[in-house]
Amino acid sequence: MSDYNQTIFGDLKAETKPQLPLSQIINMSVGFFGIQFGWDLQRANMGRIYENLGANPDQIPILFLAAPLTGLIIQPIIGYLSDRTWHPTFGRRRPYFFMGALLSSIALIFMPFSSTIWMAAGLLWVLDVFGNVAMEPFRAFVTDKLPDNQVNKGFIMQSLMIGLGGSVASSLPWIFKNVFDFSNVASKGGITENVRWSFYTGAFFFFCAVLYTVLTTKEYPPTSIEQLQKEQEGKKGFFDVIQEIFQALKGMPRQMRIVSLVQFFTWPGLFLMWFYYTVAVATNIYGGVDNADPVYAKGADFAGLTLAFYNVVTFFFAFLLPSIANKLGRKTTHSLCLLIGALGLISVGWIKEPKMLYLSMVCVGIAWTSILSMPYAMISKSLPKSKIGIYMGIFNFFIVLPEIVASFGFGSIMKNVLHNDKLLAVQLGGGMFIIAALICYFFVNEKNN
Repeated sequence: MSDYNQTIFGDLKAETKPQLPLSQIINMSVGFFGIQFGWDLQRANMGRIYENLGANPDQIPILFLAAPLTGLIIQPIIGYLSDRTWHPTFGRRRPYFFMGALLSSIALIFMPFSSTIWMAAGLLWVLDVFGNVAMEPFRAFVTDKLPDNQVNKGFIMQSLMIGLGGSVASSLPWIFKNVFDFSNVASKGGITENVRWSFYTGAFFFFCAVLYTVLTTKEYPPTSIEQLQKEQEGKKGFFDVIQEIFQALKGMPRQMRIVSLVQFFTWPGLFLMWFYYTVAVATNIYGGVDNADPVYAKGADFAGLTLAFYNVVTFFFAFLLPSIANKLGRKTTHSLCLLIGALGLISVGWIKEPKMLYLSMVCVGIAWTSILSMPYAMISKSLPKSKIGIYMGIFNFFIVLPEIVASFGFGSIMKNVLHNDKLLAVQLGGGMFIIAALICYFFVNEKNN
């Protein structure tokens, strides 16, 4: 029996996880590189796909409902189940990584065959359901395997992989157009050739990257107490599971409640960018009409390239963020990064020269790096170790609930208040970042970080 196993079985009050070398932290994070293809391909291209299949700008939010609603339902359930899963060969979290990646990749392959809005929306629901199955246990995976003094590094490594995967995924349409000369225009009701091949490529990377993590990492077996809890919980039915999720929600630690509020105001800013940024650049900045217009196609491809750039910034800034957080503290670091991101989103509306969008995306990339890591690091110490998975799923509520509200309600605001001004919608997202930064700075307890 290993030293670690002797510790957890011999002294149930002690939890001394071994320090992991950088190579193992990388291995356990590579899967996020693949998962990000599923998210960034849809963020950069689904608005474009929906519009070309006939959707109006005020319909776009409701068509993006799949991601938040599936996250709201799936993540806490998968968190609960993965907390109570154990197989001597496949472990606790890795079975969920594998099945989610396999089925998400299949959805990515079929997406380019969409011929109607509702076919595309249906496939997006499939993609997001199983994307959440693959993604949710990754957050708990860090806390499972790493001691507290390596948690920052673990979440930052995930940010690094997300940045790398997102940069490649977002730039794929531009690459297929400019490197391989695939067509970037399509008649009404069609999907451009460069976008089609982007989805096929994304399916390959999604599955292979997650499979790499599954095959190169091991998980610690449950402690005696965890095993007893697992046996007791195994006797519960579906409604008992739902009841426990709500009990955990009611019993959230105070630190998690405040950071959840920060999340609640942060993520609408991101959603508004993902909803409208690509088409705003294509129409408002480039002056294009629709996907049959080469000017629109050029603008949409360039928007995808700048989205890729903010992920490149995320990749490199992830190397700097741990030392900044160690010096300034997690809450101050996160507040500052959100304010920088707000500047990036608001500045999009001031830009006339498209290349200046790269500067805006530098600011967004800095914020995105922190969003992917600091909130999880801020709550990690306050969560009960036996319920990490379920609490990480509940934490996701405060990401998806504002998107659900935006999906149902923002279409009316977009049409009647913003008059379908896509750039103004992106700038409003910057305002949401400012509110989140103020809550974080004044109310998060640094001592619990």
